[in-house]
Amino acid sequence: MSIYKFRVEKQDGTDQAMSDFQGQVLLIVNTATGCGLAPQYKELQDLYDTYKDQGFVVLDFPCNQFLEQAPGSAEEINQACSLNYGTNFPRFAKIAVNGPDASPLYRYLKKEKRTLLGGRIEWNFTKFLVDRQGRVVKRYLPTTSPLRLKADIEHYLAKE
Repeated sequence: MSIYKFRVEKQDGTDQAMSDFQGQVLLIVNTATGCGLAPQYKELQDLYDTYKDQGFVVLDFPCNQFLEQAPGSAEEINQACSLNYGTNFPRFAKIAVNGPDASPLYRYLKKEKRTLLGGRIEWNFTKFLVDRQGRVVKRYLPTTSPLRLKADIEHYLAKE
C-alpha cells in the first residue's frame, strides 16, 4: 500500500492524484500561517530549493484545527506564505488532520507512523517523509526543524 491511491483537493478546488508525485521523495506537512512555528515555512522552502531538482517535493496542507491558527481563504494563506516566507512549493486546500472529518490521506499517514501518543497529530508542522515508492518512512515532531531532515532526505533521494 502507498499514498498513491489517494486524491487530495488543490487550493482551487480541483482534485490532485497523489500518484502524480510517484517516484519523488515527499515531505508532507500540516501548516498554519498564524502558528509560532510558521518560520519553518522558510526552512521548508530552503529544503525544496535545495533538493527539488533531485526529485524532492514539499506538500503543504494548511490546517485550522489547532487554535484556529490557519484562518483565512486560500488566497490569504498563499499571500502570507509568499510575502513572509517566499514559498512556492505545492499548497493544497485547508484540511482536518484529526477527528471524524480528517482527510483520508492524513488518516493513512497517522496509521502508518504512530507516535507514543498514538496516531493523533499533536500540532501544526508535523512532518511525514515519504520515499519514492510512496511508503511513509519517517514522522517528525512539529518542533523538529526542517533543516534537521537533510540527512534523511538525502538518504531517500539516493535510493531508487
